[in-house]
Amino acid sequence: MASSDFDSAPPGGLWAALSSVRASWNRFWRRMSFYLPKRLYARSLLIVVMPMILLQSVVAYVYMDRYWRAVTERLSAATARELAAIVDLVEAEPAGSDYKDIIAIANRRLEYNVYVLPHEPLPAPGGVPFFDVLNETLHNEIAQRISLPFWIDTVGNSRTVEMRVQFPDKVLQVFAPRKQAAPSNTHIFLVWMVGTSLVLLFIAITFLRNQIRPIIALTEAAESFGRGRPAPPDFRPRGAEEVRRAGLAFIQMRERIERQMEQRTAMLSGVSHDLRTILTRFRLQLALVGSKSDREALNQDIDAMQSMLEGYLQFARGEAEEEESSIFDLETYRDRIEEEAELHGRKLEFSLKGDPLVKVRPQAFNRLLANLVGNAFRYAKSVRMDVEHRPAMLIITIDDDGPGIPPEQREEVFKPFVRLEGGRNLDSSGTGLGLAIARDVARSHGGDIVLTDSPLGGLRVIVRVPA
Repeated sequence: MASSDFDSAPPGGLWAALSSVRASWNRFWRRMSFYLPKRLYARSLLIVVMPMILLQSVVAYVYMDRYWRAVTERLSAATARELAAIVDLVEAEPAGSDYKDIIAIANRRLEYNVYVLPHEPLPAPGGVPFFDVLNETLHNEIAQRISLPFWIDTVGNSRTVEMRVQFPDKVLQVFAPRKQAAPSNTHIFLVWMVGTSLVLLFIAITFLRNQIRPIIALTEAAESFGRGRPAPPDFRPRGAEEVRRAGLAFIQMRERIERQMEQRTAMLSGVSHDLRTILTRFRLQLALVGSKSDREALNQDIDAMQSMLEGYLQFARGEAEEEESSIFDLETYRDRIEEEAELHGRKLEFSLKGDPLVKVRPQAFNRLLANLVGNAFRYAKSVRMDVEHRPAMLIITIDDDGPGIPPEQREEVFKPFVRLEGGRNLDSSGTGLGLAIARDVARSHGGDIVLTDSPLGGLRVIVRVPA
């Protein structure tokens, strides 16, 4: 390795530190994502609101810390100078004076209320608000200009500031207008800032809702199509150009899929009709020629061919069938499946939790259950069927005590025309399409089918369908 390679490689300690920082950052965002909203509208609103709040906070801080503090310092300095002038005039008056002239001048020229009180101790310092810049600034300004003990109150009366200066034989009490010591229009700025933010936020929320609605409509249309239901009647591409293009692309995709299904079903129906005609002709010819044993053997082959043909057509119809969604009564199905269990001589346990009425495509859903329950009746003696209808999900669990399916073959059996060799042959008399049709129906409703081990010793089939 060349020396330049060593030079370009980061030191081990630095690389480890960067990796640790990246891992910590990823953990932080994983935790934050748990608390952040999950819906698009809430996240979009957060994107709009958070920068606005941050901007307003920065502006308010800069204004309060810079502008308001600077103006307060200037006004407090002027108030401290005026107070110092009054103190000097009081000190210059001879003993026993009534100080009427000083009080009149302070009242007329400075709008101060001045009182000369007998000597008494100054009050104890009171509580100071956390953001009270005036108290700190005015105290510092007076301390620089007056050497006598003093006390100020900027918290009491909101319109005045009380200042007391202690002389050896008296106390000077001065009430100054608060607007002369600190800016009085701060609330106007805050009101305008908050009011403007609320107006802008209202406008942003209104426009944001209008932009989110087309996306929600597109999502609902896609979910309806994925569950085999018709799209909402009022669905049409709306909103921004990108959302319109996505909606138009979805409509075109849905039309192409439906057209392809219709074409394939029509083609298979035509082929099925032609093959049925040929098979019927074979039967007529076999009735006239050959021995009885030959006819029986050939008739069995023809029956097998016809069964395979019906299975192919049923599989194609399961994907392309445009059946409207309606109510499927699980209690009625329970009565029917119990009668079927008696006919097969099987033991059936059926439990139902939740609303027995579920909105699905009834014929397709009945075909799904018929394939699954039929397999259970064929290979097991005891079958247990648990149906749980939750607010947004229908879960059907079918357990049996049959031979089961090896774990490595549980996905293979869902492929069309796949049949197991030995053990539990799911379609020993069919075409290997039973589970393929069942999963296709479940997925066309937006759900799925999973195979696991059953506590009864056989196979457990779990069907999950949104409802």
